[in-house]
Amino acid sequence: MNVEEIGLYYLVAINIFGFVIFGYDKRCAVKHRFRVSERTLMLTALLGGSIGSYAGMQVFRHKTRHWKFRAGIPVIMLVQCGLLFLII
Repeated sequence: MNVEEIGLYYLVAINIFGFVIFGYDKRCAVKHRFRVSERTLMLTALLGGSIGSYAGMQVFRHKTRHWKFRAGIPVIMLVQCGLLFLII
């Protein structure tokens, strides 16, 4: 396995994780259970899961009123896409 394949698998996995964790946190919020911290949600986006996190926000309608997420995740996504463009 080469570096590109490892990077691709990592990005797929972290984005699936970002999507799932937003769904899980929404479910916990509805059921009044222990929640995933906002720090963890943002860290997942920062570590490469911004697309999955944004998709999770939209699909589960979660954290869409919080300016930190509404603006922060798209900005992170744009920066990551720019960096990916520069690398490739």
